[in-house]
Amino acid sequence: MKIVFFGSPASAIPSLSRLMEEGHQIALIITQPERPSGRGKKLTQSPVKKFAIKKGISVYQPERIKFDQIAVEKIQNIEPDLNVVVAYGQIIPLSILEIPKHQSINVHFSLLPKYRGASPVQWTLLNGEKTTGITIFKLNEKMDEGDILSQEKTDILPYENAGELEARLSTIGAELLVKTIANLKNIQAQKQNHSQATYAPKLKKEDGQIDWHKDALSIDRHVRAFTPWPSAFSFFQGKRVIITMGKGIKEEVIHSANPGEILKIKKDGIEVCCGQGSVYLIESLRPENRKEMSAYSFSLGVNIKPGDLFS
Repeated sequence: MKIVFFGSPASAIPSLSRLMEEGHQIALIITQPERPSGRGKKLTQSPVKKFAIKKGISVYQPERIKFDQIAVEKIQNIEPDLNVVVAYGQIIPLSILEIPKHQSINVHFSLLPKYRGASPVQWTLLNGEKTTGITIFKLNEKMDEGDILSQEKTDILPYENAGELEARLSTIGAELLVKTIANLKNIQAQKQNHSQATYAPKLKKEDGQIDWHKDALSIDRHVRAFTPWPSAFSFFQGKRVIITMGKGIKEEVIHSANPGEILKIKKDGIEVCCGQGSVYLIESLRPENRKEMSAYSFSLGVNIKPGDLFS
């Protein structure tokens, strides 16, 4: 098939790569414009654009595709069989969705109608789901409400964070995508049950701050959901500390300490009191303007003792 591909982050690349391996013609890639990134706010190309340049595929980067007539004209001139969308990052108008012969399909990282929206992987972990999966569906003018073509379920692994889960889902999604396209003419699309819909709104950096008044299980979900982005953080001695790995300690219950209070410092990490007297073990972290390290190594380099507080 002749395909126009829409995608931006690294999680879109496995689908793009598999389409090419299957012999589909990628006539055009549409991705997000360069955005400021890092401390220096240097303009950075999306991972999909870097991949496209490497493979010699034409790229177009509309600032707002909803109002971009050039995008419409480019796709009309291509006369594609199909638009494929994987984590593009903008709402695509009907004027584009309806151009191809087989219209447009999306690879979504949840089992729709659950977790419609921009951050399905993070909200799946935040809510403590045991399973998740991939949905491939027909795009329409509403957000993630189109008819379902195929789905594949997978269990969430113990201690799996958002980055790890998204990478695994991107591989599952790529395989399901090529199977779905191969059988597209024979699939009977199923309407979503909108009464069962849940939503996964976009997360902001400030949402990553840890509330130590919550129980240790909730904090464990929070750290996993916000790793690697936008990161789960707290403050120690007035400086931001990003928590990158840890776990709740089920057998310990403390009633004499305050939420955020450091209870023990040992080689496997720093124990912190949480809500309901539960205990969270910080195993690794990243201090402000420094590299990731074990929590114990951090304790050796700063003046830290039981009774100190993460705020």
